[in-house]
Amino acid sequence: MVKRVAVIGAGCSGLTAIKCCLEEGLEPTCFEKSGDIGGLWRFKDVPEDDRASIYNSVIINTSKEMMCYSDYPIPEDYPNFMHNSKVLQYFRQYGEHFQLLKYIQFKTAVCSIRKHPDFLTTGQWDVVTESEGKQEKHVFDAILVCIGHHTHPKLPLHSFPGIENFKGQYFHSRDYKTPEPFKNKKVIVIGIGNTAVDLVVELSAVAKQVFLSTRRGAWLINRVCDNGFPFDIVMTTRFNAKLLTAFPKLSNNFMEKKVNNRVDHDNFGLKPKHRSSQASVHG
Repeated sequence: MVKRVAVIGAGCSGLTAIKCCLEEGLEPTCFEKSGDIGGLWRFKDVPEDDRASIYNSVIINTSKEMMCYSDYPIPEDYPNFMHNSKVLQYFRQYGEHFQLLKYIQFKTAVCSIRKHPDFLTTGQWDVVTESEGKQEKHVFDAILVCIGHHTHPKLPLHSFPGIENFKGQYFHSRDYKTPEPFKNKKVIVIGIGNTAVDLVVELSAVAKQVFLSTRRGAWLINRVCDNGFPFDIVMTTRFNAKLLTAFPKLSNNFMEKKVNNRVDHDNFGLKPKHRSSQASVHG
């Protein structure tokens, strides 16, 4: 008897989960709450509840060679670092090429997942879904949860005493879409992750003044390495991995010298306490 598998989410992981199930002779059914595939990479002008949200200018910080599916290369004419619209196009091509879309039930939310009454002997699960206000119960042999982890913003307002008296606007980067609303305004971006650095650069073109606030420094690594090649292609090799393991101090010194040639981290107050192999920000 063919095993039935519920795949929750039709983003980059959900699509491959469907394909892997088919290759293993399983029967997948994918439930996607929204009306389309793509998950995080499907840009919308307004953030949607319970779904990841990106800003209009998002470009991947890994090269297309490093992020592509091994069984379906990204087209050669696509840029090394793709805009989010190109990423979504690639996912559509992937889904159509392997005929995955027919296994997806769109606009269908998963309400609950519980062990079947005879779970100890069958290993099965009861899944309740809802579509157009109507609930339906299913029984599956396995569950693959592919909903990502960027759905809900972390906004620790308790860390900012007096925020309730602040007269300006404050929000999580999840709600940021374009820089135009901040024209001629004074803005502070808190954090020094990839998104924070992206927004500081973008806002600086229109805002009156932009500040970047961070509790600690970070190593800023450019997407592009020597001779215009993607950094991850040049540096992420088996040889470099072995070198880092065998000579961590030497490898860190080399990398830190390389990134300091572009931005003197000490001079700009960015030099962190950790070494370059421990954490970094790609810009």
